[in-house]
Amino acid sequence: MFDDVVQTDYGQFDLVWDGEFGFDGDADRFFAGQVNGLAGAAHGDGVYVHFARRSGGSPVRIVLLDVAPGVPEESWEDVVEVSIDVRSADVGYTSWAGESGGKLEGVAPGSYRLRVSERGRDIARDREFADGLFDAYLLQLWPAPAEPDAILRVTSEDARYFHREWGSRRPA
Repeated sequence: MFDDVVQTDYGQFDLVWDGEFGFDGDADRFFAGQVNGLAGAAHGDGVYVHFARRSGGSPVRIVLLDVAPGVPEESWEDVVEVSIDVRSADVGYTSWAGESGGKLEGVAPGSYRLRVSERGRDIARDREFADGLFDAYLLQLWPAPAEPDAILRVTSEDARYFHREWGSRRPA
């Protein structure tokens, strides 16, 4: 559905439906009831994916699948999954202040699972304003009933930080 470099700021990338949506800095609202701190799906009108890089470009690939993918490839350092309820066929993506954005064709309303795989978080964090591409993201979406979010793999220190600070909102 999408394979390009996304320009963003503040590490903000959103999948959107149902009109206006965007991460407003309220981690409690976007990550409520979740354990992961990288993909905030609690809001209901979209999903906030936190990139490690503060500003600049990051390669992003978004794929719509018929069935759940297998085990993530080893090259993906940090992997999380969330469930989403897409209520409109008008699905798109946007970054902070609309620096990048567009439509995603082929996503029908319904219940989906979203896997977010990331690599290069620590390097991207350390080089947040440098020229070049340091982090990369793969978003895989497939029809599935809702289930709790999950952390499938944690390798980077940056992901550990956000799981601890923004995740961990599910009662023990």
